[in-house]
Amino acid sequence: MLRQGVGAALGVLAGLLLAVILLPQPPAPLHADARVPADRAEITLSFAPVVRDAAPAVVNIYASRLVEQRRSPFAADPFFGDLFEDFFGGFGGGFGAPAPRVQNALGSGVIVAPEGIVVSNHHVVGDATDIRVVLADRREYDASVILSDAESDIAVLRLEGAADLPALGFADSDGVEVGELVLAIGNPFGVGQTVSSGIISGLARSGIALGSGRGYFIQTDAAINPGNSGGALVDMRGRLVGINTAIMTRGGGSVGVGFAVPSNLVAQVVAQAQDGEDRFQRPWAGVRAQALDAGLAEAFGMTLPEGVVLTDLHAESPFAAAGLRAGDVVLAVDGGPVNSAPEMMFRLAATGIGGAAEIAYLRADGSAETTTVALIPPPDSPRRDPRVIRADSALRGLSVETVNPAVIAEHNLPLDAQGALVTDLQGIAARTGLRRGDIVLAINGVTVADSADVERAAQAGTRNWQVEVLREGRRLALRFRF
Repeated sequence: MLRQGVGAALGVLAGLLLAVILLPQPPAPLHADARVPADRAEITLSFAPVVRDAAPAVVNIYASRLVEQRRSPFAADPFFGDLFEDFFGGFGGGFGAPAPRVQNALGSGVIVAPEGIVVSNHHVVGDATDIRVVLADRREYDASVILSDAESDIAVLRLEGAADLPALGFADSDGVEVGELVLAIGNPFGVGQTVSSGIISGLARSGIALGSGRGYFIQTDAAINPGNSGGALVDMRGRLVGINTAIMTRGGGSVGVGFAVPSNLVAQVVAQAQDGEDRFQRPWAGVRAQALDAGLAEAFGMTLPEGVVLTDLHAESPFAAAGLRAGDVVLAVDGGPVNSAPEMMFRLAATGIGGAAEIAYLRADGSAETTTVALIPPPDSPRRDPRVIRADSALRGLSVETVNPAVIAEHNLPLDAQGALVTDLQGIAARTGLRRGDIVLAINGVTVADSADVERAAQAGTRNWQVEVLREGRRLALRFRF
């Protein structure tokens, strides 16, 4: 009996062991070294080694700029402006002339090259007239902006007389995953260098506009507050994942929804600045695109809504030259998924001008294709030929330039835009009802093809004027007398 009981027990035990062995194993983590803490000792691990390596490369930035304090509503009027200046010019700076004042800005920055190349935000230093940078060890440097880009909200500075400074290396921002630990380092509220921890909360945040920046962001719940702008978002190896740029907030403080410009784009801006460029050049796609929703995906025979459908292409678009056409669905750029138009433009910009990108796309019939697109700047032809109207007419003081692909890209105009773009209005022209950004299509019934046509039409000896313009997608006719 005893032997039978022992035998039965051993049989049961063997069965359990076999069951354990045959249990399905959990999937391997995407990163081989990624796991949750296993015991109390691991829970008490410290971020101090990462901070020790990364913090010396994060700096505090103090910037100032001159801004116009106030301006008379009559300042642009050739009669009332002078009249009000004569009567009130001696009181508090006058009404006719704006009184400049100094506006101070506080932010953070990241040293990315030992010779004193610092990255920050455009909204911190982009228009600054005086910039002072203070390192973590309290050394101070004067700095100047060598490249600033409002669209990405990134600015690159050079510290005067700097050498052998601590610098952060760039991580591959396309390789980060939601849930990864990150640290935000900056100077919130001017209290001094501060570190906060969190995780990557989201990727490819492209449906939002943040301050002067728009496009594509990494989201984090690491506490970011005013003064953190331009600071570092680093991974657990102390590498730069992104430049902190903005938060969503109800009361001005952090609520755990912060955004950073991905390091891959930052690295491209820095590279162009180091090459001597003073303006960030993006590859020109020359296309309009929209994200696929469930309805469009079904129409294309797709099981999931992914990619962007091309709705329009400029005649000189490199996408058109590569064989793409309206109705094609772009799925990936160089293997990176594309699920919104800003994400596609981000991937092109992060690759840079001068190379090529592999585009994976679907035709309307569902066939999968790939092609190579040249990454070129927008063609600045025909010549933009900027002109200022000086003829004694109702258009005197009007500044225009010929619309071409480069002008279309700079001002985000419709791809089929033609005519002359209004770039400035002074004197009499400021009272015509025209606005900066208007595209002049015709003057007194004569079609306008370029800036020279505007200058010729402005010489007409007439008192009655009609100017047809395209404004924010609407065609308008402006009528006035001179």
